[in-house]
Amino acid sequence: MNSPKAPGFAVRTVAEQAADALRHKIMSGELAEGSSLRQDALAAEFGISRIPLREALVQLEGEGLVRIIPHKGAVVSELSIDEISELFMLRGLLEPLLLKKSAPRLTAADFAELDTILAEYKQELHAQHSTRWGELNTRLHDVLLSRADQPRTMAIVATLLQQTDRYTRLQLSLSAESCRQAEEEHEELVRLCRSGEVKAAAALLKRHIEHACTDLERFILARRRAKS
Repeated sequence: MNSPKAPGFAVRTVAEQAADALRHKIMSGELAEGSSLRQDALAAEFGISRIPLREALVQLEGEGLVRIIPHKGAVVSELSIDEISELFMLRGLLEPLLLKKSAPRLTAADFAELDTILAEYKQELHAQHSTRWGELNTRLHDVLLSRADQPRTMAIVATLLQQTDRYTRLQLSLSAESCRQAEEEHEELVRLCRSGEVKAAAALLKRHIEHACTDLERFILARRRAKS
């Protein structure tokens, strides 16, 4: 691809860089749901061959962002209530379990990092810079769960967070109230963990995830009713 590589990413493949670029286009809304992804045009835009582009599309299909339809090509995945319900249900089950193990082991350095993320998150929410909402949300959850010492479960949760990134940003963009509530719940999560109130933190995390799911389901249903 023509864009310069960021420091520390010299070994990233062309396919991985193409996946990053496409992921950004989808997450930002530049490529809307249902949009056809023409491989020739994208390969030309990125200055690469079709082989790494196909690899990138397969990667994004695994993340739930793209659907590859036999004999038709690739399209941006549409919002699905069933998918949202399943992904957030799994997060609601696994993340509180990890938090119960991780929270008592969080260090002063962890809490300093969480405070930094909260400050950045607040700034980006208030500035309506939606491109970083998913990234900061994932970083916050990652640090909160990082001391659980459950690498396989963490790997599953990391995938779930990546697959729900688009949904998380959509949920936050629905209203100022959604942003305010997410900000307050994240701050309270960190406060509860810092004060050793682990059970309360795990319960809040479950409610936090369920609230995001409910917001999204209502939005999709309302949009479908408006179109009918």
